[in-house]
Amino acid sequence: MTLGTSHIGLNVTDLDRSLGFYRDVLGFVLLGEGKEEDRRYAFLGDGERLVLTLWQQAQGQYDSGRAGLHHLALEADSIDQVREYETALRRYGADFAYEGVVAHAEGAASGGIFFHDPDGTRLEISVQSGAKGAPAPAEAAPTCGFF
Repeated sequence: MTLGTSHIGLNVTDLDRSLGFYRDVLGFVLLGEGKEEDRRYAFLGDGERLVLTLWQQAQGQYDSGRAGLHHLALEADSIDQVREYETALRRYGADFAYEGVVAHAEGAASGGIFFHDPDGTRLEISVQSGAKGAPAPAEAAPTCGFF
């Protein structure tokens, strides 16, 4: 038996701001939400299935030095789609870890963009192929491991 991923839950500091980012910039569809002041949350998906839940429970920014989520990796259909997301994220003013599309490792065909959400959570949008020839920021380690 192998387990798959059902959905990801992220704690956020400001649900409205995060909802705007994940829905309006990354294109997730709002499937449902809780609006009680002390129990705010949003269910986001692809229109049919739940992918991400945002919980307004955090008191501070994401801390990469604490145990827990390292980064959230999302897979695009093509390298062109990755570049479209990069354009939308730049218009939004997202903080990027690297400039443009980078490879997962030196000479790898896989790669993508690495950036942060409004609370500083590390995110990746990548493809399995199409990034051959892109620079690899970390020579001896996977790019996604150290941003």
